[in-house]
Amino acid sequence: MDQPIILLIVAAIVFILVVALGISLRVNAQKKGLRDKHSIDADVTGELSIDEVTEAVEEEKAEARGSEVPTEPASRLVRLRERLAKSNTGLGRGLLNLLSRDNLDESTWEEIEDTLILADVGVDPTTELVDRLRERVKVLGTRDPEEVRGLLREELITLVDPTMDRSLASTGAGDDPAVILVVGVNGSGKTTTVGKIARVLVAEDKTVLLGAADTFRAAAAEQLATWGDRVGVETVRKEEGADPASVAYSAVERGQTDGADVVLVDTAGRLQNKVGLMDELGKVKRVATRPLGEGHDIDEVLLVLDATTGQNGMQQAKVFAEAVDITGIVLTKLDGTAKGGIVVAVQRELGVPVKLIGLGEGADDLAPFTAEGFVDALLD
Repeated sequence: MDQPIILLIVAAIVFILVVALGISLRVNAQKKGLRDKHSIDADVTGELSIDEVTEAVEEEKAEARGSEVPTEPASRLVRLRERLAKSNTGLGRGLLNLLSRDNLDESTWEEIEDTLILADVGVDPTTELVDRLRERVKVLGTRDPEEVRGLLREELITLVDPTMDRSLASTGAGDDPAVILVVGVNGSGKTTTVGKIARVLVAEDKTVLLGAADTFRAAAAEQLATWGDRVGVETVRKEEGADPASVAYSAVERGQTDGADVVLVDTAGRLQNKVGLMDELGKVKRVATRPLGEGHDIDEVLLVLDATTGQNGMQQAKVFAEAVDITGIVLTKLDGTAKGGIVVAVQRELGVPVKLIGLGEGADDLAPFTAEGFVDALLD
């Protein structure tokens, strides 16, 4: 072979080797940068193992989890009172205008009764309130707006009943966590409310564990887990269609193991007139108590009601109360209706207090209910 051809071949080989070396160096540099970015020690070849990549992803998720800081309950009350005053003034202002008339004849008192009944206060509470107002207005002998407002405020607060214990049972017995079941029909905002209650408890420095026992509704567990992740709360869940009672049991058992303060369990919410659902809720409540110490029952059973449903909501409340012994009520969407009287009606019907109210779609638009704050908002 001629010498020039040999030299040409050698030069070509050298060129190829140089290019290959350059590419190799560049690839290795890129891999090194990737390792540095994720703080993962790759092997000498620069390749990332599946375990290392998974670890890096989990670390990023952990950093993102719990990045939100819930609003303190006290500051929520102020904001929610202002919102309620703007959106739910039909009842309070209507009564004030009627009671301030120069002549309170029988026709005016009938209008007062109609105003209360249309606001879903209920017939019996309306009769009681009107009788007391008649007597006190007669004794007062004045139509001064400020004096009438003070009188009406006192009577409405009495009607809402400030003596009821509205605190959440968030302290367990002994080494057991407090266990709270949340029930209600689909569409009432139940699962969202569970997430918001978790935020309230986290804001009170409670350690919370969620149980996704609504296994019949598609994506319910995922929705609940998303709410929990936002404030660093874990969710115990199983596959769709799993036994809800087993999820509740696992959540309570896990809460004991982890030393959680509160285990908050979301439950199924299919149509309340299905006997199967009521039986299932009763089973969930019974099974959830098994990991607990002797004599420790479920600490709280909260019923979530959509305040805009009025009397339909009252019928739902009765059926759920028969199945699981409700201990407290959460009223959602209270800013979407002028019928604030449902607070009185549902408390009278069930004999349990409204403990929380929701006035919007925001993550922190759920706050503890107080009789005084509610009435003041109605009259503002």
